[in-house]
Amino acid sequence: MTRKTVRIAMNGVTGRMGYRQHLVRSILALREQGGLDLGDGTVLWPEPVLVGRREHALRALAERHGLERWSTDLDAVLADPDVDIYFDAQVTSAREEAIKKAIAAGKHLYTEKPTATGLDGALELARRAHAAGVKHGVVQDKIFLPGLLKLKRLIDGGFFGRILSVRGEFGYWVFEGDWQSAQRPSWNYRAEDGGGIVVDMFPHWEYVLHELFGRVTSVQALTATHIPQRWDENGKPYDATADDAAYGIFELEGGAIAQINSSWAVRVHRDELVEFQVDGTEGSAVAGLRRCRVQHRSATPKPVWNPDIPATEVFRDQWQEVPDNGEFDNGFKAQWELFLKHVYADTPYHWDLLAGARGVQLAELGLKSSAEGRRIDVPEIAL
Repeated sequence: MTRKTVRIAMNGVTGRMGYRQHLVRSILALREQGGLDLGDGTVLWPEPVLVGRREHALRALAERHGLERWSTDLDAVLADPDVDIYFDAQVTSAREEAIKKAIAAGKHLYTEKPTATGLDGALELARRAHAAGVKHGVVQDKIFLPGLLKLKRLIDGGFFGRILSVRGEFGYWVFEGDWQSAQRPSWNYRAEDGGGIVVDMFPHWEYVLHELFGRVTSVQALTATHIPQRWDENGKPYDATADDAAYGIFELEGGAIAQINSSWAVRVHRDELVEFQVDGTEGSAVAGLRRCRVQHRSATPKPVWNPDIPATEVFRDQWQEVPDNGEFDNGFKAQWELFLKHVYADTPYHWDLLAGARGVQLAELGLKSSAEGRRIDVPEIAL
């Protein structure tokens, strides 16, 4: 067995998502399992190079996890021929220029979404990467979650018959920051800093819908800023200029209709923070992050509307749990493994910068739909 060291410049790992999901639960988890076996006698050994703006935070992370390399100089890291891959988990507004530098340096790249602040920028990144011949991937973690993997299994098995509709509910109450600290950074609520729930979540909904049910062909959205004032990390009040809720209707190729509500100003009364109900001619399912429950046509009760008497049925008890039937790894780690195999074993991989650009496009058109109060077609994009 041959061990091959893969140095990965990881930019933005001092942030919540970059640290927890990408550094700790993906790259360091791969090291804990002994590396990634490519199946040809080679084991990839990921060696992270931490990159960021805050020297003290980088040093603390490196010391905590026994890592040797970190830097506040992105240009110097990208100029290092020993660095193979660039990963970006920065704030969206800083991502586009950093990725351009990585492409120019000839690095393979993997990035969080959205890939850019607008469709033109996202397409330019995809075209530059294609022209440079580097391999590239975009994080699309939701489709690797156990609940959605079970849902995909049902779709592939023909459980639903003809799919009619998809209804999604996502969100939770993000505290304003005055009397309890907020669970999300303040820039998420400032449009001028690239914040907003549409630019954050519509890219997710694009790939979930595209991968499971069909390409989005039109969008009609209504956005809102329900909480107009919040308090930042220093306890200072600021005006929330970005949308904190979005209510979207999406037409899908093939005829199904999807409705997805996204909100950081909603209290949770569901089993998981995100749930999708799929209804088809032969059956229905409700999938969350981990669970998936079904009701087949043959086992569908016949409710009768009668508001004059109390309900005698417990509707949730009429659904059947879909079994795991397998082991589910962390979704972020699973996609990292696929990307690394794509780079070093040339396995197929389609979650690339063009796929990321589709997410940026849907967010851009969703905001336009809300501003103009109309349904907007979503054209196909290409390099």
